[in-house]
Amino acid sequence: MKIVLTGSLGHIGLPLAQLLHHHDLTIVTSKEDRTAAIKALGATPAVGSIEDADFLTRTFTGADLVYTMIPPFVSYFDPNVDLYAECQKVADNLTQAIRQAGVKRVIHLSSIGAHLEHGSGLIKLHYNVEQALNTLADADITFMRAVGFYYNLYAFIGLIKQQGIMASNTGGDDIATWVAPSDIAAAIADEITLPAAHRRVRYVVSDELTCNETAQIIGEAIGKPGLQWIALPNEQYLQGLIAAGMQPAIAQGMVEMYASVHEGVLQADYLKNRPAEFGKVKVKDFAKDFANAFAAK
Repeated sequence: MKIVLTGSLGHIGLPLAQLLHHHDLTIVTSKEDRTAAIKALGATPAVGSIEDADFLTRTFTGADLVYTMIPPFVSYFDPNVDLYAECQKVADNLTQAIRQAGVKRVIHLSSIGAHLEHGSGLIKLHYNVEQALNTLADADITFMRAVGFYYNLYAFIGLIKQQGIMASNTGGDDIATWVAPSDIAAAIADEITLPAAHRRVRYVVSDELTCNETAQIIGEAIGKPGLQWIALPNEQYLQGLIAAGMQPAIAQGMVEMYASVHEGVLQADYLKNRPAEFGKVKVKDFAKDFANAFAAK
């Protein structure tokens, strides 16, 4: 099968490329210096920008399947960036390229909460992308709705070192769902083997605990037993993000996102459609990596 992967050799792209080595792979990258590593995997590099619809169209032409994603190409600390507009531009480029290239099957990395038009904060970005791709009447699309990435927990290292806690405007006994990039890659590889469906939503999760259970496991791994994840008032968390330099509009989106977790809104559809099988990497496994990063900080 001729498959095009966006996302270069990132957290998901590398393990996914390794799993799909027996296919005719093309990997999109914006970095010329990634070409040698891509070729070493037996894949063909396509160097260009996902903001270039013509480049994407040329790259997608002839593909049996395209895997798409919105990469983290925008800094949340850039005071001038319009995050929603930039992501919409990429979504429109991907949609245009898929349509013009005549691609018949797409697997897109989306997010838990992408079913929500309002009230999800930053996750609205993923809702917008899904809506754009849904205009592709001739393409079969699977939306891989991933839950929270384990590596997002690294953001708490500084706070743990300074105050001995984890804190956001979700916490305590709120549900915390986590996924490892390698488990997402495995789920995508599995999805490719399934018969196409015009539209399919597939949630991807490695572990499901409460925030405090997550904190307890992390705490034991770093020698801080009893570590707690404190739920802060929305305004207090917002001011903390802004004080740390985050763009106020993006900070507001993050607060709204976590508030929807705390209220049980973001994960409602996930809970109705929880996958029968979770991924292999559990919080206890990730905690070892967290402990190494914590010690090195």
